[in-house]
Amino acid sequence: MRRFGRTLVTAALAVTVVGGTAGWASGESQSAVTGPPPGTAAWRADTAYGPLPDPATATPHEVARFFAGLDDAARTALVRIHPLVVGNLDGAPVPVRYEANRLAVIATGEARYASLAAPDRRILAFDPRGRGQVAEVFGDLEHAAHVSVIVPGSDNDATSHDARRAPHTGPAGMARALRTATETPVADGSVAGGPEAAGTVAVIAWTGYTTPVGVGLDAADGRLAAAGAARLARFTAGLDAVGAPDPVLFCHSYGSVVCGLAARHTDAADIVALGSPGMRADTAGDLRTGARIWAGRGPSDWIADVPNVSFAGIGHGADPTSAAFGARRVPAADVRGHAGYFTPGTQSLAAFAAIAKGEAR
Repeated sequence: MRRFGRTLVTAALAVTVVGGTAGWASGESQSAVTGPPPGTAAWRADTAYGPLPDPATATPHEVARFFAGLDDAARTALVRIHPLVVGNLDGAPVPVRYEANRLAVIATGEARYASLAAPDRRILAFDPRGRGQVAEVFGDLEHAAHVSVIVPGSDNDATSHDARRAPHTGPAGMARALRTATETPVADGSVAGGPEAAGTVAVIAWTGYTTPVGVGLDAADGRLAAAGAARLARFTAGLDAVGAPDPVLFCHSYGSVVCGLAARHTDAADIVALGSPGMRADTAGDLRTGARIWAGRGPSDWIADVPNVSFAGIGHGADPTSAAFGARRVPAADVRGHAGYFTPGTQSLAAFAAIAKGEAR
C-alpha cells in the first residue's frame, strides 16, 4: 500500500512538472491538428488533371509517382489553384512545395506569418490551422548527402518557430546552429562553394505538430505526442519518397516523446534525445527501430527534476540518459539550462554535428 501511495504522489508530481521549454507556468489544453490540410475537398473535386492523390490516403511514394507524370504546366497550375494542399503533400517535389507554401502563406493575409514568404525562406510545410505548423529547410535538401530534422518541444508553433529569443534556441535557431556546425571551412576560413554549397547536410526545423503550451497535463501525457508521431512518420516517409537520405532526428524535450512514439514508423538513421522527460519506452530496444539511439542531458537542465514514471498515462517513462535505458551518450557537461544544447562551442553541438554528418561511432 505504501508503494502504491508513493506511486500516486510521484504521478501527481509528474503532472505538475513534466513539460517543455516554457518554464514553470500552468499549461493550456490544446486540440491536436490532424488530418489532411485545408483545401482537401476542392482538391478531391478537381478532375482537370485526372484523379488527384487523396491527401488522406495516398502514400508519399504514390504522390511522388503522380507528380513525376505531370508536365511543368500542370504542376504550376496545381500549385496556383491548391497551394495549401500541394505545400503539405508529402512526396511532392521539394521546389514545388516551396513555391506552394510561399503562396499559401501570402494567401492567409496574416502579418504573423508574413516573414515565412520571404524569398530566402524554404518552407517545406505550412498549415495555418490552430496555432499554425511549419517545416523549414536550411541548406540544399535536394542534393544533401545527409539530412537532419529538429523536433522541438513545448511552446512552439508557426509564429514562434523563428521568433526572437535566446540565440541557438527554438526550432529555427537550433537548425541554423546545427547546419553551421556541419559546414566544412577551407584554408581562408570561408566555406567551399559559398553558402549554398556549404557542407553536405540539410537541416529541417520541423514544427509540424501541435505542441503543449506551458507545463500542464498536455505536457505530462502522450496525447499530443501520439498525434505528432503520426505526422512525423509521414513527413519522414515523404523525405524518402523524394530520394532524401535517411534522416537524423534531433528531439528536444517533449519532442523526444514524439520521436519515441514515431521511432518504429520512421527510417531514421539516428534518433537523438536531448533534455528528454522520457520516450515512452523502458529501454532503447523497446523503441523497436533500427536507428541508433543517443541521449544527453546538461547538468543544470531542470528536466532532471521530472520524475521518470509512467502511471495511468501520465509521465513518459525511463530516463533515456540512464545506463539501464541503453542509449549512446551525448557529452553535455558544458550545456547550460534546458535550451542550451545547440550553443556554439559546446560538446553537445560538436557531437550533434558528427552524428549529422554520419561520422559518429
